[in-house]
Amino acid sequence: MANPPASAAGGVLVAACSILGAVIGLFEGQVTIGFLAGLAIGSAGAIAVWLRDRRG
Repeated sequence: MANPPASAAGGVLVAACSILGAVIGLFEGQVTIGFLAGLAIGSAGAIAVWLRDRRG
């Protein structure tokens, strides 16, 4: 029996963008806004990965 292809993991995008956003926000004096922006960007990327993986 053939194994199904492994699914792509988009969660790393959420984590990486959240941390990066917080670091950038730290330099700008707005850690919370940086974190939330990173979270939004990472979530959008994870959804894009999920949609791409779902089609294929």
